[in-house]
Amino acid sequence: MPKKYHIHTETVAPRFVPVEKGTILDWEAGCLRCFKCVKRKCIYGAYNKRTFDIRQLSDTIDNICRNCLICVQSCPGQIITKTTNPEYEAMGDSYWTPDIISRQWYQAETGSIPVSGAGYDGPFSGPGFDDMWTDMSEIVRPTRDGIHGREYINTLVSLGRKLSSFAFDDHGEPVLDAPAEIEIPIPMIFGTLPFGSLSTDVYLAMAGAAAELETLIEIPAEAWDKDFEQYARYIVPVLSEEQMETHAHLIESAQVVEIKDSGKSEGALKTLMGNNPDTMVMIKTALNENSPQRVQALAEAGADIIHVYADRNGNVDCEDKTWFVKDIVRKVHNHLVDLGIRDSVTIISSGGIAMAEHVAKGIICGADAVAVDIPLLLALECRICLRCERGLSCPVEIENVHPQWGKARIMNLVGAWRNQILEVLGAMGMFFEDLEAQTFGELFGKRVAEPSDGVSE
Repeated sequence: MPKKYHIHTETVAPRFVPVEKGTILDWEAGCLRCFKCVKRKCIYGAYNKRTFDIRQLSDTIDNICRNCLICVQSCPGQIITKTTNPEYEAMGDSYWTPDIISRQWYQAETGSIPVSGAGYDGPFSGPGFDDMWTDMSEIVRPTRDGIHGREYINTLVSLGRKLSSFAFDDHGEPVLDAPAEIEIPIPMIFGTLPFGSLSTDVYLAMAGAAAELETLIEIPAEAWDKDFEQYARYIVPVLSEEQMETHAHLIESAQVVEIKDSGKSEGALKTLMGNNPDTMVMIKTALNENSPQRVQALAEAGADIIHVYADRNGNVDCEDKTWFVKDIVRKVHNHLVDLGIRDSVTIISSGGIAMAEHVAKGIICGADAVAVDIPLLLALECRICLRCERGLSCPVEIENVHPQWGKARIMNLVGAWRNQILEVLGAMGMFFEDLEAQTFGELFGKRVAEPSDGVSE
């Protein structure tokens, strides 16, 4: 058995006071001046430890409070109230919700899986990845437990082309040379960041974490810095076809290089393969209604890895409607399976990967691995305010992160994610739309859903 893969985590405090879901309102004007104030009884010392952060103009008590509500219930003057923090509700958007953002902050700080302990009070099913279920009874009643070592669950992924068959000569030697492969111990690479107040230190933090985790990180060629050379083995330069000549030195030194698909990238692919036979080529192509045929063409042209992507919320705009990333990736996967060439190429998908379970669900849909992007920024305290896209300053000064601090936060996040992925792998899963079709299709005498495309009738 190979050595068990382990991600070292340790508590890494945030630089800024996190935005908490609840906030304490303390109306001093109504205080009865009790001899034994309930604030002094707080077992967490929240009132004694509270300070005012002049940089964020916020009271730190919300971050210290653990919501026991003893002060609220016991105050004779009823001057203490716990209410929802409007700043918390304003974070993110309908997809990158405040709960998702705060959950990633917690994991990046502690390296631990967030557990509420109060049961699940959310919707039973929903759009996107939420219509895929996993049987998490394995967590409550484990028969397989990859986290604590009862069963070894390997999360290694082999990137690159695969031979469809082997041939040997009379001496038992292989006739065909096996194509180059790269093994990463987790089914995740770090994708190109879609926004952010980025700097060399930000990329150094992410590249350092990628190297420690033994995975890959995509960095745009125009962002390259000489300080990245120490992590060159793990960096995937991202180039357009026009940049191939001016950044030839990056291609020569990289294990993998990524080219943005222009729709006619087969020529660039052939040139790269001819000039740099030892460099693995990844083609990054946008998902759309023609993706199955486009991925087929790139696979047949010799691409080692094909990176298909949706927008940051996982949406894919097609001619008939907006699809979710999982539906188009399933189409791509099934199309290649029907052609008998699925195993010959590696597929990486990205877009909408907001939580650990989305990694497993992306793979269930047919990808070999996923590219994670925005959660890396969340590990660095991003609030998805998108001020950076408007040319405004970042409220948590991401550009000023210390590379070692950022590396440790990302290591914590990935460590917590991998433990959750192990739990999902130890459970069973299904698509809600498939279950709906199987259960109600015959009952109502018509097709409820088509499992292969997710279209309802």
